[in-house]
Amino acid sequence: MTGPQENYADIRESVRALCDRFPGEYWRELDRDRAYPTAFVKALTEAGYLAALIPEEFGGSGLPVSAAAAIMEEIHAAGGNGAACHAQMYTMGTILRHGSPAQKERYLPKIATGELRLQAFGVTEPTSGTDTLSLRTVARRGGDEYVINGQKIWTSRAEHSDLMLLLARTTPKEEVKKRTDGLSVFLVDMRKALEAGTLTIKPIRTVMNHATTEVFFDDLRVPAENLIGEEGKGFRYILSGMNTERILIASECIGDAKWFIRKAADYALVFSRERTFSKLRFKSPPTRFQSPRKASPDRVLGKLTVEPTVPAEPICASPFTNPVIIGLVRGLRRDRILSERTMLRNSKPNEMSLMTTYIPEEGSKIK
Repeated sequence: MTGPQENYADIRESVRALCDRFPGEYWRELDRDRAYPTAFVKALTEAGYLAALIPEEFGGSGLPVSAAAAIMEEIHAAGGNGAACHAQMYTMGTILRHGSPAQKERYLPKIATGELRLQAFGVTEPTSGTDTLSLRTVARRGGDEYVINGQKIWTSRAEHSDLMLLLARTTPKEEVKKRTDGLSVFLVDMRKALEAGTLTIKPIRTVMNHATTEVFFDDLRVPAENLIGEEGKGFRYILSGMNTERILIASECIGDAKWFIRKAADYALVFSRERTFSKLRFKSPPTRFQSPRKASPDRVLGKLTVEPTVPAEPICASPFTNPVIIGLVRGLRRDRILSERTMLRNSKPNEMSLMTTYIPEEGSKIK
């Protein structure tokens, strides 16, 4: 079953097992060193996940976008960073849908195995931003090749890619009938361009470790056979790839949300347990509040030391209906009410009229 209701339970389980090999310490060390997760990307490639959308005839799995979304969601729900390599899944779609048979045969099998990395997507420019139709990178035809000059920015993973999907203007804006015409897509061999000195990559340091760059083209020569589809129709080709990109990124955000909720719930459980045992706020025995995973104080500090245990009494897995968390929220809310009451009691009569909130005593009536 590969319909819209498919949950891909087997795929999700396998992805979680793979991500368990790359715990939080792995990602924190990479972030500290501003390094790329090479080992993680290699593991995903060898498992075939990055080739999920490539048809079987070209060495991929031939799965639908919903399956790729499930893969990205589970990576992020496990605390990983699929953004380091998700372009390997969707960028090839431009070749698959609009490339020639020769281009598909030449590139897709190697992209599926990871022999070739197609992770760079050259679209955004510093002078045009999200107004893609105003880009200034120009490609001029000369014989059997195009000569490209221009600049791209926020080109992620350019330092970790062999190929780049590049959008450039082949017809001046004033000569086209439609604003969406005149742009073309090229497949650039970045290795050859770097050797020739016609391509320059400058890393951009960002708050998060995202491996993004600024790219410059100086008389970059690209064979005419590397033009994808029809000249001047590239904007439509790029949009089709961006649609898949947005679906995968949305799935990553869902995975992030699951990770944050789980961490927040774990923290709340530890905090509420300490509060319960120190102040004896609950009449129920301690076993009533055992969680499916026994948390040590190190979890509060982020070291995530987890010891498996069997709960004495099952509790709801959702943090929003967990009795421990509900009790914690009620306790915090009661503390706030008591604090406001104290403030009211200590206020002078003329100050009382300035209060915007009045909390009556329990059992009292408002006249």
